[in-house]
Amino acid sequence: MVNSSIELSPTETILYSVVVSAAIRRCNIREIVKILLLKRGLAAAKISYQRSLPPYVQDSKMVKEKPNSTRIYDKDGFRRRAACICVRSENEAEVLLVTSSRRPELWIVPGGGVEPEEEPPVTAVREVLEEAGVVGSLGRCLGVFENNDHMHRTEVFVMNVTQELDEWEDSRSIGRKRQWFTIDDALSQLALHKPTQQHYLMQLQLSKTLENANTPGRVVNATHPPILTNTASAAASPTTA
Repeated sequence: MVNSSIELSPTETILYSVVVSAAIRRCNIREIVKILLLKRGLAAAKISYQRSLPPYVQDSKMVKEKPNSTRIYDKDGFRRRAACICVRSENEAEVLLVTSSRRPELWIVPGGGVEPEEEPPVTAVREVLEEAGVVGSLGRCLGVFENNDHMHRTEVFVMNVTQELDEWEDSRSIGRKRQWFTIDDALSQLALHKPTQQHYLMQLQLSKTLENANTPGRVVNATHPPILTNTASAAASPTTA
């Protein structure tokens, strides 16, 4: 529950004090009353806003935070990210999803921002260990998936999981869970919260089909990965820029 005695932020308090002091020096009682009413209205507005938020947002302990992390952007202003589609067999019939830190009843693909002096494959391995508690061998790159709504580009890799830890960083800190899903079930889960991540699985299936068919020149690799957008056409064309 939100505390009804919410205080103004330090910055708001300083600004409020400066304005009140100036009004007192001018002996403007009407202005002082207006300022006091404004402060009361601001606090009430903040309380009303916080109460309107869903419980999973109000509970800040459920949100994963990295205070020392630095966001890295490419030349086009997109945040650089990396993620892993984790599989546990060669047929890639099942993939591993983790619960969202903001909405723990929903599922997402493990991944996160690229850190300074870090290459995307390293990011992918690190993030999947932190968020899903698994280790394995990194396989092919599925491409770079562009999200115009949130201005980030995510390089997605396939990982063949060889070990699942009983406890891991996010399971201890925020109670994050992991679960194996069939491709169809994973697509359904992602549709509820992260529909853009459905494209990762579509590309997984496409690249596996092309790999099995041994079609030269069409299998996506890490040397020249495509950039996929979060539009409907991206799912249909693996070479959409």
